[in-house]
Amino acid sequence: METVSSKMKHLLLIMIFLGMGSILLAEQAVTVKKRNLPEKVSKVYIIEMKEEIAPPMRRKVQKGLREARENGADLIIIHMNTYGGTLDAADSIRTMILTSSLPVWVFIDNNAASAGALISIACDSIYMRPGANIGAATVVDQTGGALPDKYQSYMRSMMRSTAEAKGRDPQIAQAMVDTRIVVPGIDDSTTVITFTTSEAIKYGFCEGESENIQEILQKYGWDDAIIITQKLSGVDKIINFLINPIVSAILIMMIIGGIYFELQTPGIGFPLAVAILGAILYFAPLYLEGLAAHWEILLFIIGLILIAIEIFAIPGFGVTGIIGIILVVTGLTLSLVGNFRDIPAGLIAQDILKAFFTVVIAAFISLIISFYGSKRLFSHPVPFLGNLALDTTQDKELGYTIADKDYSSMIGRTGFALTILRPAGKIKIEEEVFDAVAINGYISMGQEVEVMRYENAQLYVKVKN
Repeated sequence: METVSSKMKHLLLIMIFLGMGSILLAEQAVTVKKRNLPEKVSKVYIIEMKEEIAPPMRRKVQKGLREARENGADLIIIHMNTYGGTLDAADSIRTMILTSSLPVWVFIDNNAASAGALISIACDSIYMRPGANIGAATVVDQTGGALPDKYQSYMRSMMRSTAEAKGRDPQIAQAMVDTRIVVPGIDDSTTVITFTTSEAIKYGFCEGESENIQEILQKYGWDDAIIITQKLSGVDKIINFLINPIVSAILIMMIIGGIYFELQTPGIGFPLAVAILGAILYFAPLYLEGLAAHWEILLFIIGLILIAIEIFAIPGFGVTGIIGIILVVTGLTLSLVGNFRDIPAGLIAQDILKAFFTVVIAAFISLIISFYGSKRLFSHPVPFLGNLALDTTQDKELGYTIADKDYSSMIGRTGFALTILRPAGKIKIEEEVFDAVAINGYISMGQEVEVMRYENAQLYVKVKN
């Protein structure tokens, strides 16, 4: 049997071994905890994230991370106050932060909801203002209703993997998405998790409470660091403005409306210039941001060519024109959708459907406005653009006249359509060419026509029976 003294020696050795092991484990834990804590910070780069998480914000963050490296920053801090945004933009920003060569911290100034929560969890350290919130990351539609489980499943996976990458509890992270996930002692199965500042600190989703970014730096003795706040140039602001989904819809209206007006008037003029300008403003920023690929723009151009061939070369409107319309709509739609790689098909389908309806609704509104606008714009005075229409009449009784004897004498005469009338175009009567408008809206080139009346220096014709 072992003596008491030998037992004590063995016990002492075991205690020493366990003590040394504990110290080593503690040191290892500290190392993991501070793996992204800079030894010295002389420059801090601030990125403001106080708008909806959308393509403009994705571009802003991408540019900010690049400028931080170029300026020799030691630390990047995102100043966040957002209720969320689109999943594709949030996923792109999350990936940029996870792969950043510089440590990225976030200061939550009130709100980090939904997509904002995902981006915050991707950061190396999280600091929150008193009274701030983080969580509520359920994927919802435009009305605020939760989408089917396949969408929630993907969001849960992103939240879980992001939390694991940053040493945070993945179960809590995915419970911010799904009400069915229960975290004992934190929530039940009726609500998603949304943490206050104190709760986030308690459960490891916040490193500390601060009133502002300067206070965070003071805690680490970095209060003398140079702070560089991201400034967007005029060009950046214009690009961010143009890639906004609402502005994209307006540009689509310019394209469709310009083409419609151009078809209603003979020759090539201002409406076509408006359509071309709208197309340039629509595709250029999307192309620069990597949203619009070469082939998507090519689809749009081929579609326009087919529509032009249908209008100017082929009588009537058939297969060529329909294919052209389909290609134009496809090009406009796919240009609004990002280039996804690992996102489930369901999410890609949702974004394509949303882009499609944006294009179709914008085109529909544009056609309605163009249809009624073409009738009223120049026939009635416009209050704020009065010079576009005449307020007075020039009656023959008052001595006004134009050299319309030749035109008036054409009433009842017959000729043929020199061009397609859709509804405006040119006709030829004997050896003279006249501007004409088809009463029934369309006359094919070469058809025999009869002049019915004369107004405003144009002959109004119909197909001769």
